[in-house]
Amino acid sequence: MPVPQAVVCLPTYNERENLEPMLRALGDKGVSVLVIDDSSPDGTGEIADRLASELEGLGPAYLAGFRRALADGAELVLEMDCDFSHSPDDVPRLLAGARDADLVLGSRYVDGGSIGNWGVVRRLVSAGGSLYARVVLGCPIRDLTGGFKCYRREVLETIDLDAIASRGYAFQIETTYRALRAGFRVQEIPIHFVDREEGGSKMSRTIVVEAIWKVPALRVAALRGRL
Repeated sequence: MPVPQAVVCLPTYNERENLEPMLRALGDKGVSVLVIDDSSPDGTGEIADRLASELEGLGPAYLAGFRRALADGAELVLEMDCDFSHSPDDVPRLLAGARDADLVLGSRYVDGGSIGNWGVVRRLVSAGGSLYARVVLGCPIRDLTGGFKCYRREVLETIDLDAIASRGYAFQIETTYRALRAGFRVQEIPIHFVDREEGGSKMSRTIVVEAIWKVPALRVAALRGRL
Protein backbone atom coordinates (compact mmCIF):
# COMPACT_ATOMS: atom_id res chain seq x y z
CA MET A 1 0.00 0.00 0.00
CA PRO A 2 1.56 3.35 -1.00
CA VAL A 3 2.33 5.83 1.74
CA PRO A 4 -0.07 8.83 1.43
CA GLN A 5 1.45 12.23 0.82
CA ALA A 6 1.59 14.13 4.11
CA VAL A 7 2.23 17.82 4.74
CA VAL A 8 3.05 19.45 8.08
CA CYS A 9 1.67 23.01 8.30
CA LEU A 10 4.12 24.97 10.45
CA PRO A 11 2.98 28.50 11.37
CA THR A 12 5.78 30.67 12.76
CA TYR A 13 6.13 33.93 14.63
CA ASN A 14 9.52 34.96 15.99
CA GLU A 15 10.87 31.43 15.60
CA ARG A 16 14.27 32.26 14.13
CA GLU A 17 16.08 30.07 16.68
CA ASN A 18 13.71 27.13 16.22
CA LEU A 19 12.83 27.01 12.54
CA GLU A 20 16.01 25.50 11.09
CA PRO A 21 16.36 22.80 13.80
CA MET A 22 12.69 21.90 13.38
CA LEU A 23 12.99 21.57 9.61
CA ARG A 24 16.10 19.42 9.98
CA ALA A 25 14.37 17.21 12.55
CA LEU A 26 11.36 16.73 10.28
CA GLY A 27 13.54 16.02 7.26
CA ASP A 28 13.63 12.25 7.78
CA LYS A 29 10.03 11.76 8.96
CA GLY A 30 8.52 11.15 5.55
CA VAL A 31 6.58 14.41 5.39
CA SER A 32 6.70 17.66 3.46
CA VAL A 33 6.77 20.90 5.46
CA LEU A 34 4.83 24.06 4.64
CA VAL A 35 6.22 27.02 6.60
CA ILE A 36 3.72 29.83 7.20
CA ASP A 37 5.22 32.94 8.77
CA ASP A 38 3.12 35.71 10.32
CA SER A 39 5.38 38.71 9.52
CA SER A 40 7.88 37.91 12.27
CA PRO A 41 9.91 40.97 13.28
CA ASP A 42 12.94 38.79 14.11
CA GLY A 43 13.55 37.79 10.47
CA THR A 44 11.80 34.43 10.40
CA GLY A 45 9.63 35.74 7.58
CA GLU A 46 12.60 35.77 5.21
CA ILE A 47 12.28 31.98 5.07
CA ALA A 48 8.64 32.07 3.94
CA ASP A 49 8.30 35.61 2.62
CA ARG A 50 5.79 34.81 -0.09
CA LEU A 51 3.22 33.75 2.53
CA ALA A 52 3.85 36.34 5.25
CA SER A 53 1.56 39.08 3.95
CA GLU A 54 -1.63 36.98 4.03
CA LEU A 55 -1.37 35.53 7.53
CA GLU A 56 -2.69 37.12 10.71
CA GLY A 57 -2.96 34.88 13.73
CA LEU A 58 -2.99 31.16 14.44
CA GLY A 59 -6.34 30.33 12.86
CA PRO A 60 -5.83 32.20 9.58
CA ALA A 61 -2.30 30.82 9.34
CA TYR A 62 -3.50 27.26 9.62
CA LEU A 63 -6.41 27.84 7.23
CA ALA A 64 -4.05 29.23 4.61
CA GLY A 65 -1.78 26.26 5.13
CA PHE A 66 -4.63 23.76 4.93
CA ARG A 67 -5.86 25.20 1.63
CA ARG A 68 -2.39 25.17 0.16
CA ALA A 69 -1.73 21.60 1.31
CA LEU A 70 -5.05 20.41 -0.15
CA ALA A 71 -4.37 22.20 -3.42
CA ASP A 72 -1.00 20.46 -3.57
CA GLY A 73 -2.71 17.07 -3.26
CA ALA A 74 -1.90 16.14 0.34
CA GLU A 75 -3.87 13.18 1.69
CA LEU A 76 -2.81 13.85 5.28
CA VAL A 77 -2.29 17.33 6.73
CA LEU A 78 -0.54 17.81 10.05
CA GLU A 79 -0.24 20.82 12.31
CA MET A 80 2.29 21.32 15.07
CA ASP A 81 4.15 24.07 16.89
CA CYS A 82 7.61 25.15 15.78
CA ASP A 83 9.01 25.54 19.31
CA PHE A 84 9.68 21.82 19.91
CA SER A 85 6.87 21.58 22.46
CA HIS A 86 5.60 18.95 20.01
CA SER A 87 8.30 16.39 19.25
CA PRO A 88 9.11 15.65 15.60
CA ASP A 89 9.62 12.04 16.73
CA ASP A 90 5.87 11.80 17.37
CA VAL A 91 4.96 12.69 13.77
CA PRO A 92 5.16 9.05 12.57
CA ARG A 93 2.83 8.02 15.42
CA LEU A 94 0.19 10.52 14.26
CA LEU A 95 0.57 9.28 10.68
CA ALA A 96 0.14 5.70 11.85
CA GLY A 97 -2.98 6.67 13.81
CA ALA A 98 -4.53 8.05 10.64
CA ARG A 99 -4.84 4.51 9.30
CA ASP A 100 -7.79 3.98 11.65
CA ALA A 101 -9.00 7.53 12.31
CA ASP A 102 -9.92 10.61 10.33
CA LEU A 103 -8.43 13.08 12.82
CA VAL A 104 -5.60 12.14 15.16
CA LEU A 105 -4.82 14.34 18.15
CA GLY A 106 -1.55 14.36 20.06
CA SER A 107 -3.02 14.47 23.56
CA ARG A 108 -1.52 15.60 26.84
CA TYR A 109 -4.51 14.45 28.88
CA VAL A 110 -5.13 10.81 27.96
CA ASP A 111 -3.40 7.93 29.74
CA GLY A 112 0.28 8.07 28.90
CA GLY A 113 0.21 11.77 28.01
CA SER A 114 2.16 14.30 30.08
CA ILE A 115 3.42 17.86 30.35
CA GLY A 116 6.92 18.81 31.36
CA ASN A 117 8.37 22.03 32.82
CA TRP A 118 5.10 23.95 33.22
CA GLY A 119 4.21 25.80 36.40
CA VAL A 120 1.04 25.18 38.37
CA VAL A 121 -0.84 28.18 36.94
CA ARG A 122 -0.11 27.26 33.33
CA ARG A 123 -1.20 23.67 33.98
CA LEU A 124 -4.45 24.82 35.56
CA VAL A 125 -5.23 27.18 32.68
CA SER A 126 -4.59 24.50 30.08
CA ALA A 127 -6.37 21.63 31.83
CA GLY A 128 -9.22 23.92 32.87
CA GLY A 129 -9.67 25.16 29.31
CA SER A 130 -9.91 21.63 27.95
CA LEU A 131 -12.35 20.62 30.70
CA TYR A 132 -14.48 23.72 30.11
CA ALA A 133 -14.71 23.02 26.38
CA ARG A 134 -15.43 19.32 26.92
CA VAL A 135 -18.29 20.00 29.36
CA VAL A 136 -19.90 22.83 27.38
CA LEU A 137 -19.66 21.02 24.05
CA GLY A 138 -20.57 17.64 25.49
CA CYS A 139 -17.81 15.77 23.67
CA PRO A 140 -15.45 13.05 24.92
CA ILE A 141 -12.16 14.52 23.70
CA ARG A 142 -9.82 15.21 26.62
CA ASP A 143 -7.37 17.58 24.92
CA LEU A 144 -9.48 19.98 22.87
CA THR A 145 -6.98 22.84 23.01
CA GLY A 146 -3.94 20.95 21.73
CA GLY A 147 -2.33 21.93 18.43
CA PHE A 148 -0.63 18.68 17.36
CA LYS A 149 -3.01 17.07 14.84
CA CYS A 150 -3.19 14.94 11.72
CA TYR A 151 -6.21 15.40 9.45
CA ARG A 152 -7.29 13.23 6.56
CA ARG A 153 -8.02 15.51 3.62
CA GLU A 154 -11.70 14.45 3.71
CA VAL A 155 -12.06 16.14 7.10
CA LEU A 156 -10.74 19.48 5.89
CA GLU A 157 -12.83 19.25 2.73
CA THR A 158 -15.99 18.64 4.78
CA ILE A 159 -15.86 20.94 7.82
CA ASP A 160 -16.28 24.19 5.85
CA LEU A 161 -13.02 26.04 6.37
CA ASP A 162 -14.64 29.27 5.13
CA ALA A 163 -16.96 29.27 8.16
CA ILE A 164 -14.16 29.09 10.74
CA ALA A 165 -13.49 32.51 12.23
CA SER A 166 -11.50 31.59 15.36
CA ARG A 167 -8.13 33.30 15.48
CA GLY A 168 -6.42 31.99 18.61
CA TYR A 169 -6.48 28.65 20.41
CA ALA A 170 -10.26 28.47 20.03
CA PHE A 171 -9.37 27.42 16.49
CA GLN A 172 -8.17 24.07 17.83
CA ILE A 173 -11.41 23.52 19.71
CA GLU A 174 -13.58 24.52 16.76
CA THR A 175 -11.88 22.34 14.15
CA THR A 176 -12.04 19.22 16.33
CA TYR A 177 -15.66 19.89 17.28
CA ARG A 178 -16.65 20.40 13.65
CA ALA A 179 -14.98 17.10 12.76
CA LEU A 180 -16.92 15.31 15.51
CA ARG A 181 -20.20 16.92 14.43
CA ALA A 182 -19.57 15.76 10.87
CA GLY A 183 -19.26 12.17 12.07
CA PHE A 184 -15.53 11.70 11.58
CA ARG A 185 -13.49 9.30 13.71
CA VAL A 186 -11.31 11.24 16.15
CA GLN A 187 -8.54 9.47 18.06
CA GLU A 188 -6.25 10.79 20.79
CA ILE A 189 -2.75 9.39 21.19
CA PRO A 190 -0.60 10.26 24.21
CA ILE A 191 2.31 12.66 23.81
CA HIS A 192 4.81 14.26 26.15
CA PHE A 193 4.49 18.03 25.82
CA VAL A 194 7.31 20.35 26.91
CA ASP A 195 7.43 24.13 27.07
CA ARG A 196 9.46 26.03 24.51
CA GLU A 197 13.16 26.59 25.13
CA GLU A 198 13.52 29.50 22.68
CA GLY A 199 11.21 32.48 21.95
CA GLY A 200 8.11 33.57 23.84
CA SER A 201 4.64 32.18 24.37
CA LYS A 202 1.79 33.41 22.13
CA MET A 203 -0.77 33.16 24.96
CA SER A 204 -2.61 36.43 25.65
CA ARG A 205 -5.75 37.66 27.38
CA THR A 206 -7.40 38.17 23.98
CA ILE A 207 -6.81 34.52 23.08
CA VAL A 208 -8.27 33.33 26.38
CA VAL A 209 -11.33 35.59 26.12
CA GLU A 210 -12.00 34.41 22.57
CA ALA A 211 -11.97 30.79 23.70
CA ILE A 212 -14.31 31.52 26.63
CA TRP A 213 -17.08 32.98 24.45
CA LYS A 214 -16.44 30.90 21.35
CA VAL A 215 -17.09 27.55 23.04
CA PRO A 216 -20.71 28.25 24.07
CA ALA A 217 -21.28 29.95 20.70
CA LEU A 218 -20.26 26.71 18.98
CA ARG A 219 -22.65 24.73 21.19
CA VAL A 220 -25.53 27.07 20.43
CA ALA A 221 -24.78 26.85 16.69
CA ALA A 222 -24.82 23.06 16.92
CA LEU A 223 -28.13 23.01 18.82
CA ARG A 224 -29.66 25.23 16.15
CA GLY A 225 -28.43 22.93 13.39
CA ARG A 226 -25.98 25.46 12.00
CA LEU A 227 -22.89 23.36 12.61
